[in-house]
Amino acid sequence: MVSSCWCWRESRILSFAAEEQKVHPDPHRDPDVDQLRRFSLEELKLATDYFSNENILGRGGFGKVYKGRLEDGSIVAVKRLENEPTPDGELQFQTTTGIINRAVHRNVLRLRGFCMTTSEKLLVYPYMANGSVASHLRERPPSQPALDWPTRKRVALGSARGLSYLHVHCNPKVIHRDVKAANILLNEEFEAVVGDFGLAKLMDYNDSHVITDVCGTAGHIAPEYLYAGICSEKTDVYGYGIMLLELITGQRAVDLAWIAAEDDLLLLDWVKVLLRENSLEALVDPDLQGNYIEAEMKQLIQIALLCTRGSHLYRSKISEVMRMLGGYGLSERWDEWQEMESSDQELGQGFQPFHFTGDSTENLPPIELSGPR
Repeated sequence: MVSSCWCWRESRILSFAAEEQKVHPDPHRDPDVDQLRRFSLEELKLATDYFSNENILGRGGFGKVYKGRLEDGSIVAVKRLENEPTPDGELQFQTTTGIINRAVHRNVLRLRGFCMTTSEKLLVYPYMANGSVASHLRERPPSQPALDWPTRKRVALGSARGLSYLHVHCNPKVIHRDVKAANILLNEEFEAVVGDFGLAKLMDYNDSHVITDVCGTAGHIAPEYLYAGICSEKTDVYGYGIMLLELITGQRAVDLAWIAAEDDLLLLDWVKVLLRENSLEALVDPDLQGNYIEAEMKQLIQIALLCTRGSHLYRSKISEVMRMLGGYGLSERWDEWQEMESSDQELGQGFQPFHFTGDSTENLPPIELSGPR
């Protein structure tokens, strides 16, 4: 388990950092989908007790996920895609299978195999014993302890490592496009694993961005992507910043937006005001019961705000985010942003954040919204 050690540098900079592990794909591994294990439909029916409702782990935009036990006794998660013979469904299956098979990193969900027949499309993943970050933040039973502060810090670091691998070490680059707490899974050691590549986009390593159809989850979509279809690594960084706010507050972005709207503020402006006024108690998840280090919390909020800057031109890359989590450069980046804000230099350089106060998509362009899958 990668543990993150927070320590002080120059009395005010924290460190999330454990030594960064560089994990590279096996150069001898054939990336073709055909090299994955191909399960028979009967195997997966038996594993899931014929897709029993009692084995449903979750459901989302493309289908349901079931817990299963293979013949060798191993526990898996079986994602059963909706059986509608649409071009989008076929493309999603091919995209997901190909992308996940390319990615080999401890903080990225591996694909064990798949099943494809004329009537069924299924993906088989390792079972993540501790579910998703979102389930711990918002769906835990009273008997289950809340995610403590050290675990939330590890989630922040581990998910950043997974995204950094997808952006930097994969060729073509992988843009996840749906970064949120519901898509960050937790293994047995509560290590973060980036999952669900159903909306992922491949991008040439030399391209700075692509123009593409908008998809994702309301509240997690970067402004430049929502309004102009500009998709890049910075799209994921924005979603990551919103995910950090989920970790900090325990709440969904849409719910936070409702609270901010009561003060006639956009979500991110509301967060800035609370940080400036040192009103952390209005922002921090009450489930933490005050068991966190205030300076560390403030700095994680700063990182979240730097990740969600309205202009993607000024938004950090995820590799820089990792350095800030490790205690390098955060103070300088924050001071630089404050100077830009005070002189209005960033105004007009990007898109205004989308003002949302609910799950409604009636005012959005045609997009595909995803739920936790």
